[in-house]
Amino acid sequence: MTLIETLASVRPGSALAEAMGKRAEILRLSEAAHDAVLLPHDPGGLSHGLRAALAARMARHNRSPALASHYDTLVARADEPATALLAEPDTNVSDPRTAEIVRHADRLTVAPRDATRAHVEALRQVGVTDADIVRLAELAAFVNYQVRVLAGLKLLGEMR
Repeated sequence: MTLIETLASVRPGSALAEAMGKRAEILRLSEAAHDAVLLPHDPGGLSHGLRAALAARMARHNRSPALASHYDTLVARADEPATALLAEPDTNVSDPRTAEIVRHADRLTVAPRDATRAHVEALRQVGVTDADIVRLAELAAFVNYQVRVLAGLKLLGEMR
């Protein structure tokens, strides 16, 4: 079973499982995207722990506790105590670089249309590289994709 199937509580043999079986390639690609975005060989300036904490935070903003729990597991596995607290949306951050990254991740999650070039420039001003800005956008896009897929699968499961 893939992460999406597990988090959506898809029962083997159910109509939903059968329908998802017809989309096995999409599920496989989603798993590959998960690993590429959360656990890349070269994380750049966004460590695995930071990525997982931001992902958990994004899931919480989207009221997706099962997804947040999955990312909390990755946070613990990363063993980066400084990033673990960032998984909670109400956490205050003192480091300027990390604070700006968190602000931007929150913005991309709760109000993506509000993101401007000025926000990207603010990231650059605190030392976030262009490559890491792209990585952060990819992370937000992927987690928000997961949230929407899971919400849709939940609705489909309830309809049957």
